[in-house]
Amino acid sequence: MIIDFRNIKKVYRTGSVSFEALKGVFLNIENGEFVSIMGPSGSGKSTLMNIIGCLDTPTGGSYYLEGRDVSGLTFDQLSEVRNQKVGFVFQGFNLLPYATAYENVELPMLYNGKRSSERKDRVAELLNMVGLYEWRSHRPTELSGGQQQRVAIARALAMDPPILLADEPTGNLDSQSGSEILKLFTSLWEGGRTILMVTHDTNIAAYSQRTIHILDGKVDLH
Repeated sequence: MIIDFRNIKKVYRTGSVSFEALKGVFLNIENGEFVSIMGPSGSGKSTLMNIIGCLDTPTGGSYYLEGRDVSGLTFDQLSEVRNQKVGFVFQGFNLLPYATAYENVELPMLYNGKRSSERKDRVAELLNMVGLYEWRSHRPTELSGGQQQRVAIARALAMDPPILLADEPTGNLDSQSGSEILKLFTSLWEGGRTILMVTHDTNIAAYSQRTIHILDGKVDLH
């Protein structure tokens, strides 16, 4: 099991006001699963994804990531886990606008101290995988939305994380580009990657193995 939530709670406090975003969530994700997460705005799905991605910590309960309890780690420890274990793909791509496709994909490896030769080989491998090596010198403004998202996926895979978290990855794309991105995710899943994808669209969720519904901070696994 790669993700194991045990009675996870998250309470946000502002002065004397508190809000319980997650209300005792139990959740198991097996290694190599492709799971969709669906829920309306305010349901708690963003909080759920932030905790899964080690961007936030729970107020209560335990979170085991690949068997390690990461619930009480410090910010620096969480950052280290996140860099090695989780790749993020966002609706808005989040590419550096003045960096080339090559430089955007290379960036996580620079942060992690990879040697120049390692970076060069890995960037070439990833850009070839997403079909954009010939576009390596282009900046985001010179790429279509679908191309930008493929660069973002290559960047998310730079450190070869076992988990990909995708937040509405086709939300800013036309139907053809969105379909290409979903086929790419399917290929990555078939290659052994664990994928969790937030979506509002049942047609997109159908690409995954199973769908988790969250409402009012509670998860329905059925």
